[in-house]
Order: sequence, then C-alpha cells, then structure tokens
Amino acid sequence: MSNTILLATSNEHKLDEVRQILGPLGFTVQGLDSVGMAIPEPVEDGMTFEENARIKAVSYATAAGRISLADDSGLEIDALGGAPGIHSARFSGVEGSRSERDSANNRKMVSMLRELSEEGSPARFVCAMCLAAPDGRILAETRGEFEGVIVTEPRGENGFGYDPHLYIPDLGLTSAELAPDAKNARSHRGEAVRQMAVLLDAIDLGPGGD
Repeated sequence: MSNTILLATSNEHKLDEVRQILGPLGFTVQGLDSVGMAIPEPVEDGMTFEENARIKAVSYATAAGRISLADDSGLEIDALGGAPGIHSARFSGVEGSRSERDSANNRKMVSMLRELSEEGSPARFVCAMCLAAPDGRILAETRGEFEGVIVTEPRGENGFGYDPHLYIPDLGLTSAELAPDAKNARSHRGEAVRQMAVLLDAIDLGPGGD
C-alpha cells in the first residue's frame, strides 16, 4: 500500500494538523506545492461540506494523478442559523491574504452576533473529509465536529480563521489557546483525520499515491 497522500491544500496550518496525526502512522502527507504543476482551483458549488470536499478531492486527484485527500470545513453558529457554514472562508466577501480574510470574517461575525445580542451562542467547527483515487473514485469519507460557544473578544495566538472565537467551556480556553497536540485531540479536523486513519488501513491505495 502506498503511504504518500496529496492533501489538497496550500494551507500550512492544515498540513501541519494532518501530518501530526497521519505521520506517526507511517503516512507522508504532501501539499499542493509538491505537485509541480498549477492545478486550477475547482469551483466549490456544493450545498454541504461533504459535497465540497468531494469536489476538491476528485478534482485534485484526477488532475495530479495521485491519491488525494481534501476537506471542507467551517463554523456553524446556532444564533446565525448555521452561518457562516460552507461560506466560512469568504464570509465577509473581502479579498486579500488569508490573514486579511480571516480578520474580516471575524469582524463580520462579531458584528452580527452583537447586533442580535447573541454573544455566547452555541457553535461548532465542522470538517468533512474525502479521499479520492486518480480515476475519480471516492475511497473514503469522514466528518468531525468541535463544539463550543462563541466569544466576541478574540483569545489566543494559535490556529487560524475563527479559532480565537470558539471557546471550549470544559477547558476554559478558546481553540486558539490550545497547544497543537491538545487541539488535534479535540478538533473537528483531528476527529475527521483519525477516522480517516482507521479507514486507510482497509483501503488498497495502490501505486497512485507515490
């Protein structure tokens, strides 16, 4: 069984999180910079996290000719009817660097919650993950969730995106205040990757992952 998997992202934070879980199990996780060619970013027009994860996994697997793992993740806030949901990455509509988009997304979220007087709303990070073969077959799918409540004042320097605003009551910390190992033990992506690791043992990845 091949032990090299292409993770369909250039986000170093995601790469680090997945590597920390799959690496000790003998898998080499490579990012899109390892492909050696520019692959057009697929249009994520699915209506769910799962649909978008499939779109990305199949697109990159077929284009690169490699076993590819992709995820679609975001934040669901009960007080906002599940928003930003699948639109989490571009919630504000602001373009720019990842940090600029993250800041704008967080500002919009906080503003909406304050207008509704809904600070402390229950919320969760969701991660849908999909593994696809070079011929476009879906090999495995998983889903993880990370429950908490929203705080409007950001806390912590770790992580990215909405991490400084998701507070975990039983830990007394936000996601951005957790050390990497502690976050992986609880996070939506960590849960989805651990589920995927179990499924990988039963999948014949073949030579397409090398």
